[in-house]
Amino acid sequence: MAADEPDPQGGGAVTVNHRAELKKAGDVVEPDSWAGGLEDKRAIAPRLRIGRDKWFNLLWMIPIGFVGLVAAVAVAKFLAQIPGIQHFMDRYPGSEIPPGSKPGIPAWVGWQHFFNLFLMMFIIRSGIQILCDHPRLYVSRNATPNKDEWLRIAKPVPDNPLWTAKDDSVGLPRQFGLPGLRHTIGLARWWHLGADVLWVTNGAVFYFLLFKTGHWRHLVPQSWDVFPNAVTVGIKYLSLNWPDDNGWVTYNSLQLLAYFFTVFVAAPGALLTGLGMGPAVSMRLTHISKYLSIQLARSLHFLILVYFLFFILVHVTLVFATDAVRNLNHMFASRDDTSLVGFGVFCVALVVTTIAWVAATPFTFRHPRVVQRVGYALIGPVQRLFEFADPEPGAFEEKHISPYFWHNGTYPETVEYKELYAGDFKDWRLNVYGLVEHPVSFTLDELKALPYHEQITQHFCIQGWSGVAKWGGVSMQTILDIVKPLPTAKWVIFYSLAPGADGGIYYDAHDILQMSHHLTMLAYNMNDEPLDYGHGAPLRLRNELQHGFKMVKWLKGIEFVTHFSEVGSGYGGYNEDHEYFGYRQTI
Repeated sequence: MAADEPDPQGGGAVTVNHRAELKKAGDVVEPDSWAGGLEDKRAIAPRLRIGRDKWFNLLWMIPIGFVGLVAAVAVAKFLAQIPGIQHFMDRYPGSEIPPGSKPGIPAWVGWQHFFNLFLMMFIIRSGIQILCDHPRLYVSRNATPNKDEWLRIAKPVPDNPLWTAKDDSVGLPRQFGLPGLRHTIGLARWWHLGADVLWVTNGAVFYFLLFKTGHWRHLVPQSWDVFPNAVTVGIKYLSLNWPDDNGWVTYNSLQLLAYFFTVFVAAPGALLTGLGMGPAVSMRLTHISKYLSIQLARSLHFLILVYFLFFILVHVTLVFATDAVRNLNHMFASRDDTSLVGFGVFCVALVVTTIAWVAATPFTFRHPRVVQRVGYALIGPVQRLFEFADPEPGAFEEKHISPYFWHNGTYPETVEYKELYAGDFKDWRLNVYGLVEHPVSFTLDELKALPYHEQITQHFCIQGWSGVAKWGGVSMQTILDIVKPLPTAKWVIFYSLAPGADGGIYYDAHDILQMSHHLTMLAYNMNDEPLDYGHGAPLRLRNELQHGFKMVKWLKGIEFVTHFSEVGSGYGGYNEDHEYFGYRQTI
């Protein structure tokens, strides 16, 4: 839509058509040209920080772990021969039958095993893919590379002031990550969050049946003796004199503690830390996120993933290394015998899971819009539950400002931008038009003459990094008061001077209701200095209710429309069109 109306600010007519500068997106993923043709830069083996500047390659944990396991077996065999230890083990034999418990494992537990097996495959693969989009973990809310990180799966950040978070991303083999292509975080998030919703739903059903049927006695310790009994079981396992398996009646104490922790600590922890990484919670509930920062939540979420991987490895190993046929009957056939029914059901479940594993990546490449739509259908209702909370200003102070704030996006390198930059943006204009009573073409000086708005807020990038900064500029409410949107204006489109990765200019759509929010503004200052080139000079949007990719930098136009479906490819923004993000991803 073009606008040609008198300018109430005195700048003449506003005649623009930024939509003509947009590029339509395709509906399939082309790996060779994805995201502008990214280099196939792969993740490296995880490095753990030791001290201030030393890094330990965690692959060394494989031989170290093997040596440690051999040593533990030798120590356990020695301990098992000591009379005092034998007396301890006789007193605490390793398991107790809880009062009120009934032998047997219900059939619904078998279904739960399959659903968990199936869903966790998608969750783990896509979760690792998401980590690779910002392959560094921190504890503090600051995300300073080569300083604040405690673990990384990429090389050190080079000494390049214009290095972006997208440059820093790494890839995975396509049958390991999901979808396995570098910087496919939009699609990975749909898989991850969609599977999460199904996994949480499955978990809620599990909890209900667990307590409804009384099967909770099979998983919840009812005596402090579980701890000394677990020590006995540990000594027996390590001394290779494994305890008798009687899982049909009761688990041994070490199993009981492991299952209890997995079901009642690790699983809820994964949910809570996952929610803590999104602006729907972390920006709106700042009394929580000031202490449980996004980076701490992200690190804890990763450690819970490591626990789940370790649990799965040990669990599967012991199932097959003890009495595989009987164990599989317990888990998949709800029977206690040596028939092959459970083994057969397990094989079918494994085949189904394997087919899904192999098909997930090519399906995603061929049908990314399906992944996008189904993902939003699953997570959309959940994230809207958190959008009623209204964040208050003042949650962060100057002492919280981050020493490092990542750059991101495709830089504007056109002749137009270079000339504007060289001229200190004297000839730059912000065109505000569309479904408004008074279209306006602002100069930078005219914007600076409007009432000054300032806020210190935390930025959340969808890739995973965060940073706190002080922003100064003009409240969007001030702009609304000047242009007076028409009742038919429901969405606001922000256009950039910068291109998107696949060509055409970058843009994004925002709900007009969020434009009146006290933390939505147009910023021309950052930390009391004019915006620099890398952070969006001369003007950028700040909408603290959304992820960072929606906060368009290098602004040149704002259009008020009825719905974003009439702009670009119709999905609500450049990344939404070309990289299958969600127009409303607040988790």
